[in-house]
Amino acid sequence: MNRFTRNFAFISTAISLLLLIASPKPAAAEIHYEVSIAHPEQHLFRISMEIPQVDGELRLQMAAWNAFYEIRDFSSHVQRVEAYVDGQRVDIEKIDKLTWQVKASGTVKVRYETFWDDPGPFESQLNSDHAFINPAMVLLYVPERRSEMSIVSLTGLPADWNVASAAHTTVDSAAGTRKFTLEAPTYDALADDPIEISTFDEFTIGDLTPPVRVVIHGDNWKRREVETALRKICKYEIKMMEDAPYDQYTFIFHIGKAAAGSGGGMEHANSTAISVQSDAFLPNVSAHEFFHLWNVKRIRPATLEPLDYTREMYTRALWFAEGVTNTYGAYALVRTGLWSKQDFYQDLSSQISEIEVRPAESWQSAEQSSLDAWLEKYALYNQPQHSISYYTKGQILGVLLDILIRDRTNNQKSLDDVFRTMNVEFAKEGKYYQDSLDVRLTAEKIVGGSLEDFFSKYISGTAQLPYTELLPLAGLELHTRETVRPVLGFFVDHAPSSPWKVGSIDADGPAANSGLKTGDEILRWNNSDPPRRLERWLAQQRPGDDLHLRVRRDDTEQNIVMRLGEVREKTFQVAEMPHAEERSKRIRDGILHGTTDPVTAKNR
Repeated sequence: MNRFTRNFAFISTAISLLLLIASPKPAAAEIHYEVSIAHPEQHLFRISMEIPQVDGELRLQMAAWNAFYEIRDFSSHVQRVEAYVDGQRVDIEKIDKLTWQVKASGTVKVRYETFWDDPGPFESQLNSDHAFINPAMVLLYVPERRSEMSIVSLTGLPADWNVASAAHTTVDSAAGTRKFTLEAPTYDALADDPIEISTFDEFTIGDLTPPVRVVIHGDNWKRREVETALRKICKYEIKMMEDAPYDQYTFIFHIGKAAAGSGGGMEHANSTAISVQSDAFLPNVSAHEFFHLWNVKRIRPATLEPLDYTREMYTRALWFAEGVTNTYGAYALVRTGLWSKQDFYQDLSSQISEIEVRPAESWQSAEQSSLDAWLEKYALYNQPQHSISYYTKGQILGVLLDILIRDRTNNQKSLDDVFRTMNVEFAKEGKYYQDSLDVRLTAEKIVGGSLEDFFSKYISGTAQLPYTELLPLAGLELHTRETVRPVLGFFVDHAPSSPWKVGSIDADGPAANSGLKTGDEILRWNNSDPPRRLERWLAQQRPGDDLHLRVRRDDTEQNIVMRLGEVREKTFQVAEMPHAEERSKRIRDGILHGTTDPVTAKNR
């Protein structure tokens, strides 16, 4: 290239750069929603959605799942979908259960209504008392434009209602009306920010850095107890993880009557929504949900990415993402003094008792239970012979793995180090881990040796959990007690002021052999009226006792004599070994207090 050509190219490039700098940049596309909650007693969210820069065709979808691993088809709540361009109505066609299509160009406005009145953190609700929105259940999205900014305006609020969300929120009170506007950088970020709208109470735990906002809708709570518990939980978990990965975190609580009988909590990237009947249950759920800040929201399995709202997303890692989060919920409670060590042992004992009495424990692994999470909506699947819980088994596995790591490292390392390492190497690097494989590899890095035997036997496999081998390493032992109790062998359908009827009958039980049939109306019970409290009556009987029933079947009365059956149940109790070795005591104390031993020349 000669000098003239080089100079000409330089001048041309300079002119192009000047024109580029001087030219106005096109505005980034934003998708706007307006959600009206006027007339909340009708339970209808009235939504207007504005989508700019449509080029010939627009597809809209409603999520099939959100909040927990269950296909629920939120489009079943949607009605009256209409589309407009420049104020003129255009055709909108529904092409499958989740998807609508508009053939148009320019800015398209879509209007629709969606009916919600379901309580709890996994639902959405609009009634005269409050509104609670899980956005993915309510707001349509454009599949290929989920990365664009989403802006939501909330209108039609009663005068004394306010809005709480982790999303950036502004208030416009012009012209005597109030409009709350929420902004999220993407649709996915918006979907992960639940919204509470009510006359809630709120306060900020200001001595936490960054601050934590607490929003409470309901009754049956005391601020001092709530604030004290949350401060202890948040401070401990932030200190343990050496990280606070949020600008501001928001707890949204529905307590007492506001919980409407629902319970549980749902984690989000910068918030959680929790329903409890009273503040007595609040610490347990809060400790679990706050730890999700790291485990699952940022330390995240690759099998849950990229997020697909239209289908099941299968992962084998829920034993770790949910179950071991249970472990750390319990750890936070005992290590902050909200639980005594006996509370901790009792909780662990109940998890062991729950898993060990389920016949499915012999064939369903922790990984398979994780994979089958999408089957939990079916009642049959949840029966003891058909499944185990990845929550329950994962919590036990977390404690056993912690003991193993502490034993292998002479109590100088722990499962805490696994989480801190995964936080640095995956979460902070924007990487996702490969299910159980990366959990094992990280733990092996901590212990300096193989853990393949533990993972293959107890996580991907179904070998009997090694309580007798590992618990003593922490100065603990497992006591087993077998109890025998009587059972009827049939279930009773009984509504107030209505006769007792035989509901279902165990196929192999004594009731089936006696000739009792489903639908029989029970007239007399051991020559008396049926007991007012069946459970109390049954607790006073013994297996093999005779039960005399008089029943009506097809307008004919008959007597039936049957014997009560029996069920044998094992219960398990974790207890401290009375003469544990000093090393085991150090491991036990490390688990209870979240400590490890310093590295010295003696124990290096």
